[in-house]
Amino acid sequence: MIEHAKISEIPEILRLTRACAQAMIANGIYQWNEHYPSKGAFENDIKREELYVLKQNNLIIGTIVISNFMDEEYAPIEWLTPNENNFYIHRLSVHPERQGKGYARQLMDYAEAFAKAKKATSIRLDTFSQNQRNQRFYEARGYQRLGNIFFPKQSEHPFYCYELVWE
Repeated sequence: MIEHAKISEIPEILRLTRACAQAMIANGIYQWNEHYPSKGAFENDIKREELYVLKQNNLIIGTIVISNFMDEEYAPIEWLTPNENNFYIHRLSVHPERQGKGYARQLMDYAEAFAKAKKATSIRLDTFSQNQRNQRFYEARGYQRLGNIFFPKQSEHPFYCYELVWE
């Protein structure tokens, strides 16, 4: 079941995202760390009603942020569509013990259906340049890679920006 996250769930969400960060680091992917994702980021997501959790047997096994706010880091990207009525995906996670079972696909299906229902022009996101698994995942869904941005607190390596435009 996918539903809005609650403030009371932040500790469980942070345990999940820290487990994801540890799994990525163990695989040489330094995408998430002690600075990101943060408690403050999740609190803001919940205040804006943009953070969703995927639950199984009452446990949070995944997260996704579906936002219509464009971060300033995205400004230099030459997007395929105008910067209006777009949705942005952030902090997609599935607990490492539950990965490879279609849960990320389920969260993205939900986000894409949500954006289409809101008559969005497109969905935009970024993923770490060193995370080839994520790149293949988004490209298989039809997302087009457009340009690079940097998050210095996360990595010296770039993040690739992607956009999916409805046909």
